[in-house]
Amino acid sequence: MATNLVSAVMQFLTPDMIAKIASVLGLDRNVAQKVIAGAIPALLASLADVASTPNGARQLTNTLAQQSGSLDSLKDLTGDRDLNSLAETGSNMLSGLFGGGTLDAMAQTIGKFAGIGEGTTKSMLGMLGPVVLGVLGQQQRSAGLDASGLASLLTSQKDQITAAIPSGLAGQLSTAGLIDGATESLRSGAAAASTAGSRIAGASERTISGASQAASAAARRTAVPQWPYWLVGALVLGGLIWFALGRPGEDTVAQMSPPSTKRTETGTVGKAATDLTVDGMNLANQVNSSVGSIRIVLSGITDAASAEAALPKLKEATDQLDEVGSRAAQLSPEGKSTLVKLVVVATPMINQMCDKVLATPGAGDVAKPAIDELRGKLDALARS
Repeated sequence: MATNLVSAVMQFLTPDMIAKIASVLGLDRNVAQKVIAGAIPALLASLADVASTPNGARQLTNTLAQQSGSLDSLKDLTGDRDLNSLAETGSNMLSGLFGGGTLDAMAQTIGKFAGIGEGTTKSMLGMLGPVVLGVLGQQQRSAGLDASGLASLLTSQKDQITAAIPSGLAGQLSTAGLIDGATESLRSGAAAASTAGSRIAGASERTISGASQAASAAARRTAVPQWPYWLVGALVLGGLIWFALGRPGEDTVAQMSPPSTKRTETGTVGKAATDLTVDGMNLANQVNSSVGSIRIVLSGITDAASAEAALPKLKEATDQLDEVGSRAAQLSPEGKSTLVKLVVVATPMINQMCDKVLATPGAGDVAKPAIDELRGKLDALARS
């Protein structure tokens, strides 16, 4: 059985290494541990998404080949200079695999979850990236996996990886389009199942107890000294049916149904069944990433200064959508239709957030040109 990847990475991050990372970033050790607990499975989940396409799997394999022996060198890291250099190297590698917008969105989301700034979180992601890649490369080499085998390894552990993401962070990552929203649905489903199980058990106990009492009372009221056992059994069975299915006003099990697999629309883009990969780029994932980044950026605009700071990121996301539009022409008619549906789902929430920014004093005038261009790209994609 393959080693649990999350556990393997966590084992490498010794208390001494965590203390070094926290010291370099000026963080409390507990805060650093909170970031790490969310960042490791988030990074692995994103790497699994990268490896979900043949080109992505080959790109990841090439990156891992460059990490051969890196774990031994990571153990010897000392001082601010080494760790800061590691952060820069790691950020570049992750940006190359995920895209800069996705890495920024992840940093902002995890930073918000942990209560620290985006810049500090991005530095930590840069430090953790080589560790995650080093462990993953070690697992690949020990098992003799090629690009396809690596993709299968990550896919086989996707449930374990997503389950390791703290519940509060999982929802935020899903909203930002960084992980599949089904992760949070699974968590909710598990909680609901547990609650339902408790209710069923309680209802069963009440049912049996109530039916037994009803049978005893009936026996006491009858003039016949001793009732046949089969008749008592029938009464008990009838009581069970009456109590569980027909008794008004009680919490019964009669209306239980299988958990719904329908996902609630949240304004972000989900995973498409149709393959939307063109020239190695999964257009659905790219739109998903861009939309998540846009939502995070727009939500942070509160005045003229924050609007000015958001312009480069809005421009980057708009350019990514433009790239999607240029490649969408190569999709099949079915693929184009699927892509349009994804964009249409995301657009209402984006438009609502844009309207809020435009109505914000000071911010509206600064952000309007970028927002107009963004809306134009979304409209073009919706008509493609």
